[in-house]
Amino acid sequence: MIPVFQMSLQILRPSILITSSSPSAPFTRIVATALLFLCVVSGCGNEAAPPDNQASDSTHVVTDDLDRSVTYSPPTRRLLPLAPNLTEMAFAAGAGEQVVAVGPSDNFPPAVDSLPHVSVLPVDFESVVSLQPDLVLATTQVNATRDAETFDALDIPVYYFSFPTVESVFEGIRVLGTLAGTSRVATDSADALASAFGDIRRERAKTIRTASDRPRVLVLAGSDVLYSFGKDSYVHTLVDAAGGQSITADMDASAPTLSEEFVLTAEPDVIVGAFGDAPMPETLLDHHPAFDALPAVRNGQVYSISGDLIFRPGPRLVQGTRRLAQIIHSDRIVRSRRNTQ
Repeated sequence: MIPVFQMSLQILRPSILITSSSPSAPFTRIVATALLFLCVVSGCGNEAAPPDNQASDSTHVVTDDLDRSVTYSPPTRRLLPLAPNLTEMAFAAGAGEQVVAVGPSDNFPPAVDSLPHVSVLPVDFESVVSLQPDLVLATTQVNATRDAETFDALDIPVYYFSFPTVESVFEGIRVLGTLAGTSRVATDSADALASAFGDIRRERAKTIRTASDRPRVLVLAGSDVLYSFGKDSYVHTLVDAAGGQSITADMDASAPTLSEEFVLTAEPDVIVGAFGDAPMPETLLDHHPAFDALPAVRNGQVYSISGDLIFRPGPRLVQGTRRLAQIIHSDRIVRSRRNTQ
C-alpha cells in the first residue's frame, strides 16, 4: 500500500503533506444540508423523477471510467475538480472560468491561486455542498472511489476519470470539453498536445538506429525509498518517446519499491527523479552509497525534474517529455556513454 500511496502523493505535488481537515459534522448532517439547499433553490415539490437509466429532456447521461452512469444537467457552469491534474485539464479544455474551487495541492495554472481551496483528501463534503457544483471531477489515481456513493446521496454528479496511458490524458481533455460545453476548444487543445507529443517521439526516433542508442533510464519518485513505476504506468511511454528505455518497464507491480541490488544490476545510464532542490548525486549517495558504481552516477547523469511534469497526468506531460528528451539525449550523455564502452 505504501508505494501506491506515494504515487498518489506525487500526483498531488508540490504539497506532499496535505493540509486538510476532515468534515466536522456526521454524514447525516451533510445529507441534511444538501437536502435543505436543494429545497431552497428548487422547491420541495412532488415532481416525479425520470425512470432509472433514463434522463429528462434537460439532463444528459454519460458513462465514466468506473463504468458508472452519471446524470448531469448541461450546461455545466460550476465545475469542481478534486485533483490538480483535472484542474489543469479543465483549463486546457477551455473550462477554466467554470472552475469554482480547487484542492490544497493545486498550483497550476496561476489562475488557481485566486480560487477557493477545499479539502479533497478527505473530501470536505459540507464545503462541496456550499459550492453548489453542477459537476464534480474525480480521478481513480487520487480520489477514493467509495466517495461516489456519498456524492450520489447528496445528489451531486461526479465523473471519475482514469489515466492509464498518455493517450487517455488527451482523450480526457476531449471528454471534459464535452461535459463542460467547450468541445471545440478542448478538441483543438487535445489535438495540439497529441501532435506535439508525436513530434517529440518522431524527432528522437531519427537519432536512434539500434536499441543500444537508447540510454537505460531509471525514474524514481524520490531519493530515499526507491519508489518507481511498473509496467502499467504511462511513465514508460514518456521515457520511450524521449528516446530512452525504462529499466522498470517489465515489472509487474504497479508501484514497485526497488532494492539497491536491482538498481546495481540494471546499471542505469540515466537516473531521473522528483528530487526537488536536493543536490544530486550527493543526496542520492547519502541514502545509497553503493550507487557510486552506477554509470549514471559516475558520468554525472542524475537529474531532478518537477514531479508535476511527469507524475501528474495532465496537459504538461508533453512539457515533461520534452525535458526528458533533453536530459536523455544531451551531447554530454552521448560522450559519457562512449567513454564507458
